Amino acid sequence: MPTSPAEAPRHSRVLRRHQDRSPRGRTWRGVAVLAVIASGAIFGTAAANSGSDGLTPERYVDLASLVSGENERIRELQQRVTDLSAEVARLAEPVDDREVREQREQAEAARAAAGLTRVSGPGLRVVMADAPREVIEAAEVDANLLVVHQQDLQAVVNAMWRGGAEAVTLQGQRIVSSTGIKCTGNTVTLQGVAYGQPYVIEAVGDQARLLRSISDDRYLQLYRDQAADERVQIGWDLMTRPLVRAPAYDGPMSVSYAGPIAP
Repeated sequence: MPTSPAEAPRHSRVLRRHQDRSPRGRTWRGVAVLAVIASGAIFGTAAANSGSDGLTPERYVDLASLVSGENERIRELQQRVTDLSAEVARLAEPVDDREVREQREQAEAARAAAGLTRVSGPGLRVVMADAPREVIEAAEVDANLLVVHQQDLQAVVNAMWRGGAEAVTLQGQRIVSSTGIKCTGNTVTLQGVAYGQPYVIEAVGDQARLLRSISDDRYLQLYRDQAADERVQIGWDLMTRPLVRAPAYDGPMSVSYAGPIAP
């Protein structure tokens, strides 16, 4: 039976392989056998050195556990800093003269301005979240519109500051002038700790001013329009709160900055 053009090369290769009985053919077969043996020796050595019985590692890194462990370590260090600060304050308490009292008053005023004291009072709460799973899976619009981005969170925080907020928190963490909001995947990192959604932003301050500032923000107007769009449904919830508690900032105080290289 005649073969098709596509089959012809395959049959011709099979035919030549069976007809190759020359010394040259035997030499090449011997080289191939040696290559296979050498490869097996290399793979065996690699497996022995890796402590496994194959090329696949026996253990995989559990990223969720790794992040959780790092978050716990950071919390422990933050608690250690808080304890040491309290110890310093206790040891300095017996020193009491006019100059020391003045310095303490100035330091306390600076602490309040820097967000190092607790603040509570009436305010607002904004909750943001990615679109529902079924909307994301349908993906009728640009996928970037379906998830909360770093600039979305920053827009809310900035609007609250413009509205005269006395204090702002994100995921319960106090936001200060040196705080950086960094999103990685579907988590936000604050002070080295990763938090998952939904993202809760709260502010202490005059509720009417805060509401007006958020309502007038053009970026947040667009976000709210997308939240109401059935094709997007990005999470947005705004509510007044009779009491918002903002804890004191307990993160690192040192600030890193760039400078010119000396000639």
